[in-house]
Amino acid sequence: MPQDDLNIRIAAEADLAAIVDIYNQAVAMKSATADISPVTVESRQAWFKEHDRDRYPVYVAEQNGSVVGWCSISPYRSGRMALRHTAEISYYIDEAHRGVGVGTSLIAHAIDDCPRLSIKTLFAILLDINTSSVGILRKFGFEEWGHMPDVADFDGNECGHLYYGVRLS
Repeated sequence: MPQDDLNIRIAAEADLAAIVDIYNQAVAMKSATADISPVTVESRQAWFKEHDRDRYPVYVAEQNGSVVGWCSISPYRSGRMALRHTAEISYYIDEAHRGVGVGTSLIAHAIDDCPRLSIKTLFAILLDINTSSVGILRKFGFEEWGHMPDVADFDGNECGHLYYGVRLS
C-alpha cells in the first residue's frame, strides 16, 4: 500500500551514497541482484551520470529526510533507435522499509512518469529466487516474458534470470 508520508523525487548526486548503501544491502542478500561484491560510490558515479532526469531518471523515496528506496529507468540496447521506447526498471528498498509500500510507491511513480519519458514498454530483469519482486511486478500487470535457467552462480548455488515486462501504451 502506498505511503502518504513518502516523498518521491528525482535523485540528486548527493543521494548517491544512500543509493549505493541500499544497493549493497541487496548484494548481501544474494537473492536480489546478481552482483556478488559490494559496489562503491566511485564505481557508480558513471552509472548515475548516464541517468538523465529527462529520459532515464533515478528516483528516490524519502521519508523523514532519509532515502529509504530508489528506482531507476535505464535504456534497453542504447543507441538502437527502434528500441528507444523500451526501458528497464530496477528498484531497491532499504531493509528497514521493505514490505510497507515503498517499492509499490516507487514503481507506481515510475510508471506514471513513463509517458513523459516516451516509454511504451517497461521490463525488469530479476533473479528467479526473488519472489517478492515477482509479486510486486505482477501487481502492476507485468508478465513473465522469459526465463534463463541457472545462469547466476552464488558460490555454487545457481538460480535463473527472469524477464518480466508490461506494455504501457
